[in-house]
This record gives sequence, C-alpha cells and structure tokens, in this order.
Amino acid sequence: MTKPFTGGCACGAIRYAIVGEPLFSNHCQCRDCQRESGTGHGSYATFPRAGVTVTGKARTWDMTGDSGNVKTRAFCPECGVAVYMTFKAMPDIFTIRAASLDEPARYKPQAITYAVRAYDWDPLDSGLTKFEKMPPG
Repeated sequence: MTKPFTGGCACGAIRYAIVGEPLFSNHCQCRDCQRESGTGHGSYATFPRAGVTVTGKARTWDMTGDSGNVKTRAFCPECGVAVYMTFKAMPDIFTIRAASLDEPARYKPQAITYAVRAYDWDPLDSGLTKFEKMPPG
C-alpha cells in the first residue's frame, strides 16, 4: 500500500489524509475553476470518499456547474485557501486541490477538462488528453 496523500490549507487549520490512489486527476479550465484559482485553470485529484479523513472546520459555498450538478467548494476560514470539493450528485468522491498536497509532486494529471475555455496565456501539457467539457461517464 502506498503512503497516504496528505495536505491542507496554508495555515494548517484544515488537514486531510487520504488512503488510496486518485480515481482521476485533471486540470480544469472551466470558468468556475478559473475564477476560484485566479488563473486559467484549477488542478485537482479525485479520490474515493471512504479513504478520506479531514480535520478542522472549512467554510463552504455551493455552486451549480455546467452539468446542472451542485458542487461544494471548501476553503479555510482563517487563511482563505481553497482545499477541497464535494459533489451532491456524487457523494462517494472527494476532490482536492493539487497545490494543497504536502507533496505536490505526487500529483500526476491525466487530462484537461473544459479545454473549450482555454486561454493562450495558460498553456498546459499538450500530451494530456483534452476534453472539450467533462469526459463522459
């Protein structure tokens, strides 16, 4: 078994430990992720919820994605750093911001989602599979 993925916010008020490997890792170029990250994309790793432990109290806010599904973004009320997301339509998964990892080099993106909204000034790895929106299924 590999060592857990650990991470949290900048001030340490929110911490997580995740046992298991990511189900999917992606750079998302949707407008919501651009706004939240302050750049051209957000980078995420999604895990089975069963292997996740979170300590600390996050503030959350809900938003409706292009799919019509509600996603809940969680951030630290102390330092303001976005740490993770959950999805009402998929309660069995847990998505972390790649930069929140204690060891960000463990993040290995597999794909680019919402490539239709990409900006020339934010080039990403051209070798990654690109999806115009979210991949099917």
